[in-house]
Amino acid sequence: MKKVLIIQNKRIGDVLIASVIANNFKKKHPESEIHFMAYDYTLGVIQHNPNIDKIIPINEKELKKLPNLLKMIRQIRKEKYDIIFDPYSKTQSRLICKFSGAKQTIGHKSRKKFGNWDFYTHPTEGLKSSDKLCGKAIEDRVHLLEYVGDFEPIDYAPKLFLSEEEKKEDWLGKYKDKKVIVLGVLGSTPQKSMPYEYVAEIIDFIATNFDVYILFNYSPHQKEEAMKIYEMCKNKQNIILDIYAPSIRDFIKLMNKCDILVSNEGGTVHIAKALSKPTFTIFSPYVNKAHWASFEDGKFHHSIHLLDVKPDLFNNFTYEERKRIEQNPHELYKQLSPEIILPQLYTFLKNNL
Repeated sequence: MKKVLIIQNKRIGDVLIASVIANNFKKKHPESEIHFMAYDYTLGVIQHNPNIDKIIPINEKELKKLPNLLKMIRQIRKEKYDIIFDPYSKTQSRLICKFSGAKQTIGHKSRKKFGNWDFYTHPTEGLKSSDKLCGKAIEDRVHLLEYVGDFEPIDYAPKLFLSEEEKKEDWLGKYKDKKVIVLGVLGSTPQKSMPYEYVAEIIDFIATNFDVYILFNYSPHQKEEAMKIYEMCKNKQNIILDIYAPSIRDFIKLMNKCDILVSNEGGTVHIAKALSKPTFTIFSPYVNKAHWASFEDGKFHHSIHLLDVKPDLFNNFTYEERKRIEQNPHELYKQLSPEIILPQLYTFLKNNL
């Protein structure tokens, strides 16, 4: 029997797509014991996954403190893992791997000069590109499996697992008479959020052209900003504000009852895809669409990025200018106007409602 640890100390979408490592490893080695380490606020996407035997929650801020990191390293050494996969390769996870005592540790080389201090027994490099429908972000994680065996045929699709009790929960109540579109009004960070006036225009467009409910989705700390968008909307009667999922697990159960997700790019998009719900994704200008646009066929899953309509836009930007765009993409975001988005959104909704 092999004992395996997967470390994914990043955000919600990253944790969900890293679970494909567990799914494929368990499929080939059903007798293996697989543990998964992730930030405490992301755990909802891996709960009830039958391919994960133990979840190890960590606190992002606390793990950065040296005494806590040393305590975690000692805990990992006691587990005596055979294999550790480290898909994101942050400083803390690299140190855990280096001093874990595991027979095999697999993670990405540092891109910084003199940055590879034998953290891994099998240091890897990210793929240059991907031609698979799953997208580069998922393929990069699955690529780590190649260092410990042949896992073909690979199942690239992340999965969510709901208990029978969770499936029975009534989230929509009085709103079951029409289809419900979940609308991610804000991105996971300000840099991933569209201009508010554009979001309001998209909401009014949907309400005008389709007989549906529009359910606002946002993080708990974003409520004040979400209400600013609500106040800009003209068709408020179509908007659901009295249903809110306070946790990631609650959002999964809610999304499972709804029909479509329209959203800024982020973890909720990966959740909707794992639930086999149609998705329309709007990418921030600085996010690499080729990495994160997974399983898109232009119909059931569709996305739009400024480079789709202005492919040469970044050609004349220096590296420093690109980094400034990443910190504040608002001016470029404004170029991805509703006039560009709405015709594609209309076709998408006609195909999926």
